[in-house]
Amino acid sequence: MALFPHQFSLDQRFDVNLSILFTELPLLERPAAAAAAGFGAVELWWPWVDSPTPEQAELDALRGALDDAGTRLVGLNFYAGQLPGPDRGALSLPGEESDRFRANIDVAAGFARSVGCTALNALYGNRVEGVDPQVQDALALENLVLAARAADRVGATLLVETLNRPESPRYPLVSAEAAIEVVDKVNAATGLGNATFLMDLYHLSMNGEDLHRVIERHTGKTGHVQIADNPGRGAPGSGDLDFADLFERLDKAGYEGWVGLEYKSPAETAFDWLR
Repeated sequence: MALFPHQFSLDQRFDVNLSILFTELPLLERPAAAAAAGFGAVELWWPWVDSPTPEQAELDALRGALDDAGTRLVGLNFYAGQLPGPDRGALSLPGEESDRFRANIDVAAGFARSVGCTALNALYGNRVEGVDPQVQDALALENLVLAARAADRVGATLLVETLNRPESPRYPLVSAEAAIEVVDKVNAATGLGNATFLMDLYHLSMNGEDLHRVIERHTGKTGHVQIADNPGRGAPGSGDLDFADLFERLDKAGYEGWVGLEYKSPAETAFDWLR
């Protein structure tokens, strides 16, 4: 069997996460590096970790780098604090971080519209010691509703992501079911139906989930897929996951969206598995 079905072609189905690959380069040089590697689509965590509202010149520079490289931004995180690092999101954190998330909503959505990005990822946020989890969940839903409405205004979907407990022990969404429950609550609150599941196969496998079952049950509510092998979060083929099987199952389940390459690998060997 080939490593992936013909439907999963390099230029039509895979995008590169420029926040975890090509990070040896300055941000504005990464789109061109992705294009040189054969990719027409990229995604990003929020690039300005210290600022939910960067100067317009910084937004314009990134848009120019994407345009000059001929790459399309297909996924963008809302502000989520220090990534990579200890933070895992801001929208459920009472106080300043939640305020920063709200300040970012229209900025991120506006940038997404300016570059044709149609998926905005809202990381939930860690549990805070001494704060009632129900209080955090209520705040999260309130902010996710605001984010979903902003995404809808720019023609984008909202993504809700599962992370893994070993690496993110304070992050509450560590199962597919937990993320799907939040997706359903957001859609019920807005009536828009644009909240979807971000199916990250690495995080799900780290949680010990049955990936076949997740694909079978939840592809219909999935707006984006991300991959890395397990163990190690390296490129496919570096760990134990059977990506030929997983891609075939995604294809049979009707998934037609992008598959984000969100793994750690030296740039010179990062895409050998595709070739």
